[in-house]
Order: sequence, then C-alpha cells, then structure tokens
Amino acid sequence: MILNHMFKYQNDDLNHIFAALADPTRRALLARLEQQDTLSVSELAQPFPVSLPAVMKHLDVLSAAGLVTREKSGRTVHVRLNAEPMEHAMSWLARYERFWTHSLDRLAALLEDETPKED
Repeated sequence: MILNHMFKYQNDDLNHIFAALADPTRRALLARLEQQDTLSVSELAQPFPVSLPAVMKHLDVLSAAGLVTREKSGRTVHVRLNAEPMEHAMSWLARYERFWTHSLDRLAALLEDETPKED
C-alpha cells in the first residue's frame, strides 16, 4: 500500500530536474547562463577548473532535465538557459511551504516569549 503511494508521487521530470540541480557545478553553469542570454560551450566552460568533456557531460544532464537548450551554428554550440522546468519544481516545493511557514511562525513565537521585555 505504501509502495503504491510512493509511485503515485514519482515524476520523471522532477527527478531529472532535482538530480540536475543537485550538483554544484551544474548550478554554477546555470547561474552563468542566467547572467548572459547565450554562451558558447567554450565561453561557458572557461572559468571552471574541469575539462571541456566534463562540462559537456554536465550540459548533457542539464539538457536531459530541460534546463538548457543547445543550438549549433557552424562549429560553435551555443547554450541557453531554459528556466521553465524550474517552475515545475517550484510548484512542487510550494506545496510544502505551509509546513515551513508554520515551523517558522512557531519559532518566532517561541523567541518572542523568551525575549526579555523592556520596562
């Protein structure tokens, strides 16, 4: 019964998005793409202390998650951020916001009770 419940909430798109975002290098690549509309693969890879093939593997993961698009122009491959799939992830996370809000409200109330009152 619990196993069926788990499968009901699995979503391959979300799995790919969160797996892609789990890696700090991939998050840094996305941050660079947020700063500039389009970068060539070599421009994108330039500040990273990893090989170009390693960056290409990271881009494969990001592309599979739908977070980047690549377009070839001659011999140059340009990469562009596609933030739309992140909206799907944010919607999923937002369902749990009420739990965070409730916990933070309780913490604030606790801190207010323990704060010494000024006369």
